[in-house]
Amino acid sequence: MSKKKKAQPKVDSLRGVADLDEARIWLSERGIEDIECIVPDLAGVARGKMMPTEKFFSGPIMTMPSSIFAQTISGDYPPDDQRFQHNPTDGDLFFKADYATLTTVPWESDPTAQLIHDAYTREGIPVETAPRNVLKRVLQLYEDEGWEPLVAPEIEFYLVRPNTDPDYPLEPPTGRSGRPEVGRQSYSISALNEFDDLIDDIYDLSEAQGLEIDTLIHEEGAAQMEINLRHGHPLELADQVFLFKRTIREAALRHDMYATFMAKPMSNQPGSSMHIHQSVIDKKTGDNIFSNKDGEASREFLSFIAGHQAFLPAVTCIMAPYVNSYRRFSRDSTAPVNVFWGYDNRTVGLRVPNAKPAARRLENRVPSSDANPYLAIAASLACGYLGMMQKLTPDEPRTGYSSDHMHALPRGLLEAVAMFEECEELNEVFGEKFVATYRAIKQEEFETFMAVISPWEREYLLLNV
Repeated sequence: MSKKKKAQPKVDSLRGVADLDEARIWLSERGIEDIECIVPDLAGVARGKMMPTEKFFSGPIMTMPSSIFAQTISGDYPPDDQRFQHNPTDGDLFFKADYATLTTVPWESDPTAQLIHDAYTREGIPVETAPRNVLKRVLQLYEDEGWEPLVAPEIEFYLVRPNTDPDYPLEPPTGRSGRPEVGRQSYSISALNEFDDLIDDIYDLSEAQGLEIDTLIHEEGAAQMEINLRHGHPLELADQVFLFKRTIREAALRHDMYATFMAKPMSNQPGSSMHIHQSVIDKKTGDNIFSNKDGEASREFLSFIAGHQAFLPAVTCIMAPYVNSYRRFSRDSTAPVNVFWGYDNRTVGLRVPNAKPAARRLENRVPSSDANPYLAIAASLACGYLGMMQKLTPDEPRTGYSSDHMHALPRGLLEAVAMFEECEELNEVFGEKFVATYRAIKQEEFETFMAVISPWEREYLLLNV
């Protein structure tokens, strides 16, 4: 009897392998010399360590201080209070590689790979303040019901001239015509062509990492772009947004530009969003639970919408995580200012796009592009989950212009954080430790912002009060 040959691992993919053994082969075949071992923090910033490949294989578990998940965007740390306390010794957390995320770093000069990690305690318990674990926690709620959510993010960003002095406003960059944009050019192909070389680099760098762009368009603002991603598993799509942001910034730097995902980078231009399209599949049947067999909207779909209407205000601090984010929410603009819903209506916060029953979905238009993709997707799915579990009913869909109706959404960061902390249902979904930590960080960031005197104050208060 002949022995069966052991199946050879498939390591020809651009992105992702099954395990450590396949990773060895994948890295060896590509001559990878260094590995970026990275983890997204609460701001969506890549933290981690660079190490030679040999060093990685000698001990593939990375450690970092627990404080990386208690750090503000300015690098400060919030003070302890009744609900939030730092780890008194700032002891190590343990990070394990998710080999499904292994890919190259195509902008590095030496052959380099990147690998996203998950955070655990010494005892092997997932760290509940780590954004990837937060999303996994919400996805487990769906798993327990036999459901699988699918999402498709749309991310807007601006290209701007290099800005090395933060006291000066941002300006649109110069395109191939030699002139910066001044007007608004929604969906303009000629405006998109102004940055052909940069766009080619974005596509090339994305393809090298196995990242798939569905479409790339010119948005309304001057040198404002939008990338749409194909729908898929929420964790995989959050990883893609995380990697896309790194990629787009690197591509822009090659062309002497900045790419910014600030929600409102220029006062006279529209804000940037991260719309999230969402549907839910029955894992047994593969059917979209948002549609009945007759093709009509299901009770679950209406409850999913109602959950967003009920809980979206309380997670706005995740969808709009910085003081700047709330500048985007302005009346009579393209940004949502309410939690109304409607069919193919872009003037409400919750849009139901035209689609066949199998593709019925809800588009959450509230998140801004500065949001952490893991947390924003988790928060949006949490709203829908709570709506379905509580069998909530939405109000009537809006059929007309609604951008002049500011409704329900908090108008500032402190108000938003307070709503998040006070919501019992969301405390249960996200966990006490995450809620307390996130609240403490956002309050500290607000205090840092308040220490800066703005031009508005000098303009209107200096000689008038």
